[in-house]
Amino acid sequence: MNANEIAHLLEEIATLMELLGENAFKINAFRRGARQLEDLSEDLGSLIEEDRLDSVPGIGKALKEIIEALYHTGTVDVLEDLRKQVPEGLTEMLKIPGLGAKKISAIYNKLNITKINELKKACKAEKLSKLPGFGKKTEDKILDGIAHLEEYSKRRLWWDANETANTFLDSLRELEGVERAEVAGSVRRGKETIGDIDLLVASSDPVPIMKWFVSQSFTASVTSHGETKSSIRIKDGLQVDLRIVPNKQFPFAWHYFTGSKEHNIKMRSLAKTNGWTLNEYDLEGCKKEISSEEELFKAFGLAYIPAELREDHGEIEAAKTGTLPNLVNESDIRGVFHNHTRASDGQASLEEMAEKADEYGWEYLGLADHSKSSVQANGLSEERLFNQIEQIEKINKSGKFKVHLFSGVECDILQDGVLDFDQDVLKRLDYVVVSVHQGFQLDEKSMTDRIIKALENPMTTMLGHLTGRLLLKREPYAVNVDKVIDAAAANGKIIELNANPYRLDMDWRHWKKAKQKGVMCAINPDAHSTGQLDFYKAGVTVARKGWLEKKNILNTFSLNKVKRMLSNRSF
Repeated sequence: MNANEIAHLLEEIATLMELLGENAFKINAFRRGARQLEDLSEDLGSLIEEDRLDSVPGIGKALKEIIEALYHTGTVDVLEDLRKQVPEGLTEMLKIPGLGAKKISAIYNKLNITKINELKKACKAEKLSKLPGFGKKTEDKILDGIAHLEEYSKRRLWWDANETANTFLDSLRELEGVERAEVAGSVRRGKETIGDIDLLVASSDPVPIMKWFVSQSFTASVTSHGETKSSIRIKDGLQVDLRIVPNKQFPFAWHYFTGSKEHNIKMRSLAKTNGWTLNEYDLEGCKKEISSEEELFKAFGLAYIPAELREDHGEIEAAKTGTLPNLVNESDIRGVFHNHTRASDGQASLEEMAEKADEYGWEYLGLADHSKSSVQANGLSEERLFNQIEQIEKINKSGKFKVHLFSGVECDILQDGVLDFDQDVLKRLDYVVVSVHQGFQLDEKSMTDRIIKALENPMTTMLGHLTGRLLLKREPYAVNVDKVIDAAAANGKIIELNANPYRLDMDWRHWKKAKQKGVMCAINPDAHSTGQLDFYKAGVTVARKGWLEKKNILNTFSLNKVKRMLSNRSF
């Protein structure tokens, strides 16, 4: 096992111990050990082979033996014993927003509750409010968290659903009789979360295709099975629908089943004004030959509307007047900012991140590890930050990589709006991402004022993950997004489009206004590993939904132009 895999297991041990109410010192020892492994500058295998693992600060004899056992076997007795002791339902409770291990431990020890449905009943019966350290507010908060979890469980992240959908398409396209196969629905439109996957196939022989679809190993259950439409649930519970139509109906069906519902209503209304009827099979009454979506829109006198824009947010009106945006593409991206290394909570070195950026053919890569107040993420002190700046300068001078590295930091916005580092420290960096990582409980005005104060700081370059949301995990904190956009425009600051699939923040619904206000976007993967740099693709999808063009996005500019802009702090 590698260091990061073992660190994950040490975290699991610490969490299981916390659920059992064990000694806080032991729990923290495992967590410190996990942080040390994530921050290793040497190869773990070499440290173990040379018997030097206990030279790493925070790793004593007992922890050394556990790490070595995990390295060689992938398991250890203490972990297996804990897994047996802790009811499975307790770890499921950790998924409830706002409910931590300490409170779960207290609930388990006092009420012997081991399942989420039992916890829900106990809250409704007001049993928890009678426990020490709890109260009616806590009880209500847990019920609210359970409701969110139940809602979250019905949906999936777009990133994951899109990957699943493309896997299906690859298989369908290899089948005999399949003339065309495409994804439709909210996956095609790039919605941040989706409820199911819609697949569409063109074929004159649907029966064998449907038979294949419902009989594969990925099928957990068959909801319905017909000659032209079937629904299945795959093993993770996600519903996948497949429709098969004749090739001549494909453009109408693809448009209809892509949606959105609101867009389709507008299109059907437009058809009626022409004396036509638009449905999933045809454009009845229209004499024009239509064999593609492009020709379908053209029949209405409209420019082609990309799927991401079909949300009834003015796209039909813009298509009438020829004012649709020339949307950004993945190939337009020349680099990314806001990425983490092992120096804080990332899993790769500077060199490894640079090497991966070279594989993408990017011109530049920005590194922005956490600042000192993010203790949970091994945030950098001033001294460690200065050391990283020197390392970046050396790498750039060495010419080892084609990509140019920019030195940055993800600087915490403290509760009073002050930044985590002094101005003299921040001046040494190429750019500064400012983000909120704690104090989420502030009311809307206080949070908004806090963020605006950070945007007014002359050292701030861009605002990171504006609302702090974690899709399907955590609701956004209270903040007036419109006021923040206005402040960014007034102060010439960039707003990040955080492309981590759990964030996709700022939300696509706000980018049209930001664009109109002249606020520049930076698509950032917030990568904590080399593989996560790929998240920029999700960011491009969101940017397209937000009507953004190349000229609105910092990452599409050349290296020389970005250098000038960062140097002048002019956006």
